[in-house]
Amino acid sequence: MTDLSSFKQPNTTQPGALPDKRQVAASFSRAAASYDSVAELQRAVGSELLARLPEQLSPSRWLDLGSGTGYFSRALAEHFTRSEGVALDIAEGMLRHARPSGGAQHFVAGDAERLPLVDQSCGLIFSSLAVQWCADFAAVLSEARRVLQPGGVLAFASLCVGTLYELRESWQAVDGLVHVNHFRPFDDYQQLCAASGLRVRSLEVQPHVLHYPDVRSLTHELKALGAHNLNPGRPGGLTGRARLLGLIDAYEHFRQSEGLPATYQVVYAVLEKP
Repeated sequence: MTDLSSFKQPNTTQPGALPDKRQVAASFSRAAASYDSVAELQRAVGSELLARLPEQLSPSRWLDLGSGTGYFSRALAEHFTRSEGVALDIAEGMLRHARPSGGAQHFVAGDAERLPLVDQSCGLIFSSLAVQWCADFAAVLSEARRVLQPGGVLAFASLCVGTLYELRESWQAVDGLVHVNHFRPFDDYQQLCAASGLRVRSLEVQPHVLHYPDVRSLTHELKALGAHNLNPGRPGGLTGRARLLGLIDAYEHFRQSEGLPATYQVVYAVLEKP
């Protein structure tokens, strides 16, 4: 399936493959079958990122980094009909789910912080709502610069501080424990991108708000996406009835006419290798 002259085998003995990263991979693998049914945000953000690609871009090979179920691998294949496509994800369950639907020519299990691709092998790296799970974002940018061809583009969408603040504040009112995933500040994205050696064509943050009839609908969706709480220090075991009722009561303070809001602070970036 994969031309090994184009891809490097990942060094599994290299430090950095922390348990939390394995938990991320396992969580998204489990969510593969349910992911697309609740992926409204993911499709909206990825479509917006596609629209931000430079008009003249025509890569001979593109990489869908954090390809998930392959929705945007298929969109990239339709957009770049003469290009070779690589779908890469840390969650092998997602790759197994995506492979029968096509889109990419290669499906590769790999880590964005240590890409199993050779130098200067891609004209485009497209990554929608994946790199927020990477603890070492400087390594992600360094790897992207290494793998991109001169003039190649890294386009990513990620999440920053302020995401799901309604859920975070509601849980804080209940027990003060870590129930919501942490995300890096937008300032960190700005500083790391500026220092990456890539030219920043655009970098901005935009809020995206979804509405739900009740708290259970939101928490069910996060679980179906595989994006529920994966932080160190999260409470173990099941959530007790009293705490859940407390969460529901606290979240009601945010209710709007459309329902209960869940705000995602989405970072959009397009960078170019000189």
